[in-house]
This record gives sequence, C-alpha cells and structure tokens, in this order.
Amino acid sequence: MYSMTGYGKGSASGDGRELTVELKSVNHRYLDVGMRLPRHLSFLEDPIRSALSARLSRGHVDVFVNYRNLRSDARSVEIDVPLMTAFVAAAREANETLALRDDLSLTAALRLPDVSNVREADEDADAVIALLIDAINGAIDALLVMREQEGERLREYLGRCTDTVESLTEQIAVRAPVVVTEYRAKLDERITALLGNVEVDRARLATEVALFADKASIDEEISRLHSHIAQMRSLFADAEPAGRKLDFVVQEMNREFNTIGSKANDGELTKLVLTGKAEIEKIREQVQNIE
Repeated sequence: MYSMTGYGKGSASGDGRELTVELKSVNHRYLDVGMRLPRHLSFLEDPIRSALSARLSRGHVDVFVNYRNLRSDARSVEIDVPLMTAFVAAAREANETLALRDDLSLTAALRLPDVSNVREADEDADAVIALLIDAINGAIDALLVMREQEGERLREYLGRCTDTVESLTEQIAVRAPVVVTEYRAKLDERITALLGNVEVDRARLATEVALFADKASIDEEISRLHSHIAQMRSLFADAEPAGRKLDFVVQEMNREFNTIGSKANDGELTKLVLTGKAEIEKIREQVQNIE
C-alpha cells in the first residue's frame, strides 16, 4: 500500500553537466503533474511525464528541475558592433558641442546598454535527457520509499479502524434480536395495562411482532458489512493500487450503516450506528491519501 504523500530527490552528472530533480507529491484523484524547469529545458517535459506515469498511478506531483552546464562552450558573448559604433559616433558628435574630456574606452563602451549579450549555447538534448532519466528515476525511487513508509502507517491505522467497525457490527448483530424480544414484552405490558384480564388473540399478537421483526430486520445489512470488511482487508494486502477500490467499499459500508440506522427502533442500536459511522468517516478521510 502506498500513500500519495511523499518527497524524493535525485541527481546525475556527466561531461560537465549537472542535473537535479526534486519531486513532491500529495493526494489527487488522478496523476497530475506540475513542472518548474528552466525555459530552455522545456524539451524535458515529455520525458518527465513518461517517467512518472510509468511508475505512479495517482497523486499531484510537483517537479523541480535544477540544471548547470559547466562546459567551456556553454555560453558565448555577442557584441553588437553596429550599436557600439552608433554610440561612439553620437558621443563624438556631442563632444564637439560640449567640449568634454573624452574618456570613452573599450571597457566603458561594453557597458553601454544592449551592446554586449551573454548567450546560452543550444543544449545537447540527448545528453540532457540521459541525465534527466537517471536523476528522475533516483527521485522516484526515493519518493516511493517515503510513500511506502507512509502507506504502511496508513495500513496499520486503517486496520485498527476496520477492527473497530467489525466489533461494532458484531455488537449490532447481537443487539438486533433483543430489540424484537423487548418489543414483544413491551407490547404485552401495554395490552395488559389497557385490557387487564381480557383474553388477547395471541395469533394476532404474534403477527404484529412478526411484522415488526421483518421491518426491523438487518440480517442482510450485517451480512453485507461482513463482506465489505473482508474485502477491505483483502485490499489492504493487494500489491496493486487500491485507493479507488477502497473508497468505493467505504461508501458501501457507510450505506449499510445508514440503512441500519433508519431501521433502528432502539437507543442502543442508534448509539452503535453513530459510533460506526464516525469510525467509517475516519477510514474515508485516510483512504483519500492512498494511491
């Protein structure tokens, strides 16, 4: 079981180039990728998406790429000679009028606006992509380690919550027949209080109790809850991403508790149902973080 929350970092270097990838992930319904990388490395977007989709199925992943090219041919300096010539000509023309001391040197001329420009050399895309693959796979490895550790904590927590739901289901199953017995006893008491020693049609009384028992029966709901609980535990041990399946099972468990609550004609049953729904809500919240 993997959580969708985690962090991973990977680096690669070679032939005067260094590249680092950082990944931060949180829960999301699908695999959603956000990238922050230098504009001149935009050609890395597709390889990044391919690498992530090959190993992750869900989660919002922010990708941060830092790159350094330390090669001697990484940059070149361009000088706009025509612009510099125009600056010098304009300065000399002004000097003829103003008669100022001319201290314009080459160094000073290079500081003039837009005269010089440092240009990044075109990157060797294949070389940079090769570095990226190494770096991002290292980052994904680290990310998955953290997501697995968090997933194991979630598994343990959800297991405890599921045990609690199962215990409550058993208590409900034990309590349900008692509700019918108590209903029959209360009905007898009311009839006796109202009619005294008058003979009561026992068959009619039995029919009334049977109708109540049928209306209040939760055998099917209990059976389905046991099935859902078993399915939950099976999914906890599943090697495949189980977040969506778990979310569906939790919805079904909640549905069964709602139905039991609507049939409950007993304070103790209602209390157990409310406790169960609260526990299921805890499960639902944490399931949202599972891949």
